[in-house]
Amino acid sequence: MPTTMTTKGQVTIPKQVRDRLGLKPGSKIVFDVNADGYAIIRPANDDAPPANPFEQWVGHLKTGMSTDEMMRLMRGYDEDGVG
Repeated sequence: MPTTMTTKGQVTIPKQVRDRLGLKPGSKIVFDVNADGYAIIRPANDDAPPANPFEQWVGHLKTGMSTDEMMRLMRGYDEDGVG
């Protein structure tokens, strides 16, 4: 659902997005940019659920470890899988 930005930097948020986020006239919103360069729009109030509850955590745990390595670390196993 593309939209066009005006010369003043204004855009119209599509109705589907406004409805999904529960936005009404006067609603405050926050724009974020994730690690991949995508813009995220969300309601400014903390009690409104995000469209994707996991989106806020994407990119926060950057360890360079594989999933198996991370699970061994969290479970307290050594490299042989013995705790």
